[in-house]
Amino acid sequence: MEPKPNGRYSPRLIHAPTELQAGRILAEIGVDPYGIRAMLPKMRSLLIALDDVECRVANILKQEMLASGGDAAVHRDSVACAKPSTDALIMGTPKQIRRLAEKLAAQPFGLSGLSRRLIEILENSECTDYLLRTGSREMTLGKTTAVMGILNVTPDSFSDGGKFPTVDAAVLCGCRMAEAGADFIDVGGESSRPGADPVPIDVELARVLPVIEALHACVEVPISIDTTKAEVARRALAAGAEIVNDISAMTCDPAMPALMAESGAAVVLMHMRGLPKTMQSTLPEYRSLPGDVVLYLRERLEAAQTAGIGFDRIIVDPGFGFGKSRGDNLALLDGLAELRMLGRPILAGVSRKSFVRQITGDALTASSEGTAAAIAAAAMNGAAIVRVHDVPAARKVVAIIDALTRART
Repeated sequence: MEPKPNGRYSPRLIHAPTELQAGRILAEIGVDPYGIRAMLPKMRSLLIALDDVECRVANILKQEMLASGGDAAVHRDSVACAKPSTDALIMGTPKQIRRLAEKLAAQPFGLSGLSRRLIEILENSECTDYLLRTGSREMTLGKTTAVMGILNVTPDSFSDGGKFPTVDAAVLCGCRMAEAGADFIDVGGESSRPGADPVPIDVELARVLPVIEALHACVEVPISIDTTKAEVARRALAAGAEIVNDISAMTCDPAMPALMAESGAAVVLMHMRGLPKTMQSTLPEYRSLPGDVVLYLRERLEAAQTAGIGFDRIIVDPGFGFGKSRGDNLALLDGLAELRMLGRPILAGVSRKSFVRQITGDALTASSEGTAAAIAAAAMNGAAIVRVHDVPAARKVVAIIDALTRART
């Protein structure tokens, strides 16, 4: 037997971010099943941020977390209530945070609502599979990373504008995407690149309807229509689309929520500040990323449900490149997993985005390696769907990520 380095014992750090990984490690040690069940909740720690909390509430949170073995970080002046409010960071295992939620349910100061939110976060953070209903089918997302192929039939899209001069050329490309393994095909007839002007409804319809009708006859994967206009969405759904990818999260056209509720189609709700024409000219200042994105998408999720759209018909998109700086996009990509608290599949569109090319120094037509790296990061950090221009390349990237993820479980 080889001698152990540094004496008899050789400790090492274990990386077990999932409950399945942690359980496997305990089983390999020989822990009995009862012990595994008891230990698993202790092996995972969560950080939950709260903004602008009344100091009296912050003190309650800290006291209750300390009592359960966890903690809560608050401003140093909040204990004496020397300031009206503070940000807070709750730190603890899921069991400790659930215990906190149970205690808060009977507390004053609106803490029963916070209790419900904490339980929701705990349940959603454990979710790995998502049921998606489109009106025509049901599918489960999350087991592997799905690929959405981008099919822009526009003259001015930032990457592939004017690439398909005829309907036949666009349809052929869509069919090839499906053959290459695309799980969705997203058809767009209006460019949303920075600085783009909106196009009239009749122009957008003339671009997308013939393509969707022909694709619907020759591919079996769901077709998505990339539009903010309810009339375009209505006609596209009638032509065979099953998903509406609305970059405005149904805020541009007041008729969109009712249409989506009536149609039974699925919808993508995306975060964007401003409009494509001006969104990158004067960038907004975010208080925190991805925190601000999470809060916005939660509001839009609730608005969609209030309008009658089923929770299982919604996909969320953080909106890479839409009203965000290079640093904003990187922070969003790094913290993408935080969107899992919303309980819906995450769509990430990082393909050929300018922040990728700014880092690599590549021209638009030579950004394949940077795009591949960004897609890999998105898939590793929680994206259930990646929206891409190059389907064959993306399929290879996510195959590696999915193999790694399955190896962990």
